[in-house]
Amino acid sequence: MEGSPDINTVLTNSLSPDGALRNAAEQQLIQAAEQNFSQYLLTLVQALANENAEGHIRAAAGIALKNAFSAREFARQQSLQAKWLNQTDQETKTRVKQLALETLSSTNAQAGQACAQVVAAIAAIELPRDQWPDLMASLVRNVSEGSPHQKQASLTTIGFICESQDQDLRNSLIAHSNAILTAVVQGARKEETNLEVRLAAITALGDSLEFVGNNFKHEGERNYIMQVVCEATQAEDSRIQQGAYGCLNRIMALYYENMRFYMEKALFGLTILGMKSDDEDVAKLAVEFWSTVCEEEIAIEDDNAQVESSEQMRPFYNFSRVATNEVVPVLLALLTKQDEDASDDEYNISRAAYQCLQLYAQSVGAAIVPPVIAFVEANLRHDDWHYRDAAVSAFGAIMDGPEEKTLEGIVKSGMGPLIAMMDDPSIHVRDSTAYALGRITETCADAIDPTQHLDALIRSLFNGLMNTPKMAASCCWALMNIAERFSGDGESAQNPLTPHFNQSVTNLLAVTGRMDCEASVRTAAYEVLNTFVRNAASESLQAVASLSTVTIERLEGTIPMQAQVVSIEDKIILEDMQTSLCTVLQAIIERLDKEIAPQGDRIMQCLLQILSSVNGKSSVPEGAFTTISSLANAMEEDFVKYMDAFSPFLYNALGNQEEPGLCSMAIGLVSDITRSMGERSQPWCDNFMNYLLNNLRSTALANQFKPAILQCFGDIAGAIGGHFETYLSVVAQVLQQAATVTAGAEGSYEMFDYVITLREGIMDAWGGIIGAMKSGNKTAVLEPYVQSIFEMLNVIANDANRSEALMRSAMGVIGDLADAYPNGQLVEAFRADWLTAMIKETRQNREFQPRTIETARWAREQVKRQIGGAQGMMSQT
Repeated sequence: MEGSPDINTVLTNSLSPDGALRNAAEQQLIQAAEQNFSQYLLTLVQALANENAEGHIRAAAGIALKNAFSAREFARQQSLQAKWLNQTDQETKTRVKQLALETLSSTNAQAGQACAQVVAAIAAIELPRDQWPDLMASLVRNVSEGSPHQKQASLTTIGFICESQDQDLRNSLIAHSNAILTAVVQGARKEETNLEVRLAAITALGDSLEFVGNNFKHEGERNYIMQVVCEATQAEDSRIQQGAYGCLNRIMALYYENMRFYMEKALFGLTILGMKSDDEDVAKLAVEFWSTVCEEEIAIEDDNAQVESSEQMRPFYNFSRVATNEVVPVLLALLTKQDEDASDDEYNISRAAYQCLQLYAQSVGAAIVPPVIAFVEANLRHDDWHYRDAAVSAFGAIMDGPEEKTLEGIVKSGMGPLIAMMDDPSIHVRDSTAYALGRITETCADAIDPTQHLDALIRSLFNGLMNTPKMAASCCWALMNIAERFSGDGESAQNPLTPHFNQSVTNLLAVTGRMDCEASVRTAAYEVLNTFVRNAASESLQAVASLSTVTIERLEGTIPMQAQVVSIEDKIILEDMQTSLCTVLQAIIERLDKEIAPQGDRIMQCLLQILSSVNGKSSVPEGAFTTISSLANAMEEDFVKYMDAFSPFLYNALGNQEEPGLCSMAIGLVSDITRSMGERSQPWCDNFMNYLLNNLRSTALANQFKPAILQCFGDIAGAIGGHFETYLSVVAQVLQQAATVTAGAEGSYEMFDYVITLREGIMDAWGGIIGAMKSGNKTAVLEPYVQSIFEMLNVIANDANRSEALMRSAMGVIGDLADAYPNGQLVEAFRADWLTAMIKETRQNREFQPRTIETARWAREQVKRQIGGAQGMMSQT
């Protein structure tokens, strides 16, 4: 960096709190790197290695040097690595690596830490390419022979290398597992007197566990590793204890099948002792060990339930069930360690215990019930709110796991006392009670007696929602669960909600209408209102109609507010409110169906005003479009009167490839509108087709858009009938091209799913087109494409990778083709064995829905007529 300020000055300025100084220094470093990359690296590594420089300057040199090799963005990372590989001479590379390794022995901790990052960054480039073969040996030698500073820095380096997410590096580390393990286990032993070295070693061990699978297969090596880790849980330094319990968590997740001996000999006792530690961070990690055990055993049981033979089953040791009577009481005791000043998202020991108790319930089922219910009964009326809160929380925590029959009795007997806890003097207890009620209404709602519990339950939840913002989210969640659970069949005059519907709507309008209502509470309350409307019985439809007027008025009232927004926060709050009101209005429209027609003009006028005045990127247009879609479905052909005013917004969204979510919604809306308006949508179809075809060819939009566009072609065809002939040749070419897309034997799951969805779109398109040409008496123009349709059907028939929806669409196309050519013109194609087998296989698949099987039966009847029609014509001749 000749001609520029002294390197130490530049590096000092790069750490300056003064933005101008810092930016200037960063620019100088960037320019130096661009002018002479090799010289830049040598200057920095010399500054890093300079024992006479201050620690912060050496650290800054290390950070700059590390940043010369690595970056968070993948493309930049590739570019930087290429500069090291291709633009740096071998002499410079050797010197940089040599000085970096030497600096690991520095007595300055800042320099050692920065140097560890530098070595790890170079290792990420060179180890996968076998270009630094002696690195790991050097680090192991440092750990075994070096000074304490050198040991610590070298172990930290190993940790940094092992924690990398670069897959090529991770793959290459397997070959170095012996060296890694030798170094970290040596440093982690209880015989290591330097606590900083031991901490660095146990940290590095945790990062390296994934790469030492081969070592874990050998009993002797495994025993030694486990001995070192178990001894570290008893270290005097709590940081080392934390690292050891973190290692045990990872070992259990990675090597469950090898853990039976160690669980019986040591881990049961060590982890329960750890859970009782006075150091909360140690206790949390010990609790998390049992969460890991439960997660593994839940996953193993799921996996074993799906295998075809006992040889494929994974080992399953029931660790959680065996330890229930020892672990669960400790978890319940830890639930009482709540911090009343903790924020809602703070992860503390009581939260860790709660999460573990939830997992325990899923893992051991009914075995969790006796100890938890005994704890609940003993503490539900305790003088100390911590114990009442723990009792309520524990009751809610076990609702997902045991069979509902097991829980039914305790829920029925517990609902009364639990509802009463909604009036507890402690806000913490009330909040936990509301959450527990949410858990019960979600997982065990059948145990709630509507005649006995529902009135008091709903009143208590609304009381919590209206008076205590802290409880609002839990109260809203429980109310939505109740609305969905007690909705009945949707067509009945009444359901258990009916007596509570009007008052519930009144309460929700009161909450959402309050000026002092928190934005998150308002949004949640509107979600509840939406759920109540969707699940209203027919006797409540008059109230829903009245609600439509209030909702439209509120939506209209937001329009002037758009001009008053001054901050991003105000914009977010207003958009959330508009989106919520659109969602409620959509539910009202869907519930009232054609009865909404008198309000149609006012709704569209309001939504068009909102669409006209929304600025920049916003979620509101998506909400407005969804509501308009529902209105089009309800009004059918009458929606045509809004199209001249609305179509510019729809075209704009269809062409807006920079906002894929809005564009996707617009594609769906074209399908909805054309299906609703039928032939009356024809005047807008030229524009629809142009936008859809442009989107199909676009490189800006993901492939996932293509199936929806193809399906949209089918909907347009179904709407305008024979008029679709105008677009037939272009669309047929698109469908034939799409039919050539395959996943290949080595394709990803995502690619297989995409191909299935694409074929569903192709079949839906042909189904709409065939029906359109038949209704327009234009089947003759379809004949050139019939062979390619059968070819696509044959591809589907011979591919095991297919969905029920694809088979249903294929059956529809087969039936439509046979129906379109009733005189046996396609008889030879329909006599193909593969086609008969395909229909039979679909018709006899007991896992398919009735409508799929019915479509297959209909297709079979149409094919029989096709073949029979041909035979009849032959007999006449």
